[in-house]
Amino acid sequence: MESKEIAQVIADQLSNKKARDVVMIDIAEKSSFADFFILATAGSERQMGALAEEVEDKFAEIGIEPKSKDGRPETGWILVDGGDVIVNLFTEETRDKYTLEKIWNDCEAIRID
Repeated sequence: MESKEIAQVIADQLSNKKARDVVMIDIAEKSSFADFFILATAGSERQMGALAEEVEDKFAEIGIEPKSKDGRPETGWILVDGGDVIVNLFTEETRDKYTLEKIWNDCEAIRID
């Protein structure tokens, strides 16, 4: 499975689990460390923890062992590094603070409904 397909599967899973503002950003042309960022907002710390577990489970189902998982729900940010696909889960406040969409605004962004 190619990285775009993996990113789509993970993004769809997040959307299905009620994450808000799910966005896939194609960073392949601008980055040497990954092909896609997935950004998603959780409605609560509890939901963020559950979404991180869903991401890890979906990676495992696909056959990917995440390189790392950093952050905790109470910090407002969890990052799950699946290699070519990196998932960033935020609270709304933390996402607004770091504005990763603006940092990568010269890359293609795909919103998931």
